[in-house]
Amino acid sequence: MEERTVVVRGLDLVIAEAGAGGDPFLLLHGFTGAKEDFTEWLDPLAARGLHAVAPDLRGHGRSAKPGSDDAYSFTILADDALALADALGWPRFALLGHSMGGMVAEVVATSAPERLTGLVLMDTSHGPVTGLDPDLVAVGVAVAREQGMDVLADLMADIESPLETPAHRRLVAERPGYQAFGDRKLRDTSPHLYGAMTALFLDSPDRLEALRTLPATLPALVMVGDQDRPFLGPSERMAAAIAGATLTVIPDAGHSPQFESPEKWWVALSEFLDRIG
Repeated sequence: MEERTVVVRGLDLVIAEAGAGGDPFLLLHGFTGAKEDFTEWLDPLAARGLHAVAPDLRGHGRSAKPGSDDAYSFTILADDALALADALGWPRFALLGHSMGGMVAEVVATSAPERLTGLVLMDTSHGPVTGLDPDLVAVGVAVAREQGMDVLADLMADIESPLETPAHRRLVAERPGYQAFGDRKLRDTSPHLYGAMTALFLDSPDRLEALRTLPATLPALVMVGDQDRPFLGPSERMAAAIAGATLTVIPDAGHSPQFESPEKWWVALSEFLDRIG
């Protein structure tokens, strides 16, 4: 696995990749995530014959962080993903999106289905995210904008996340450094992205009807942790709406099954990759 910077639409995106020359596979992380959400899987994916690429999306990690809320939306991030594929020389590619990355992947799929050889939607939703307190979100956005992400991260350390699950608590207890890993990713996020995207999580157009238009020839996998309650219902609806989709519920997992139930997650993903060749 190697890292490098790719200029995409005038912005520096830092990517991690393995298996150059293999079948293209792009993995998009979630909100306040980073490429490291998938880096430990890039070499195993390369061993399967894939050119696996995980970028820091704009506003995250070590990638560029434009200083305006207008620089961030699902559509803008989807355009970045397609432009990154172009920069990598990929006419077509398989795409995995996790959480916010899944919402971006839905926009990619519905706007350019001819570019995809396969689609994985992981612990994500087709519309506004349920379970978020708008007042608490507004306070968090104000803190991020006025005092910075470090202050917000300090405050959030004492607040239970709506995505908290037994699987997550077990992982924090069993994997040294995992909690600090999440904290570091949050601190590395742009406050402008934080404000713009949280508004979209609360109020954005529903994409379910658009997902119904995806061609039956596009293989799709919808996967979700069995404890990830805010996303179980949306996952069931997306799997039913997408003609070429199957649904896999990952046992003993919450919002990040690649960490919480890695063996079962890998089996589900591998079976899908076998299916799309």
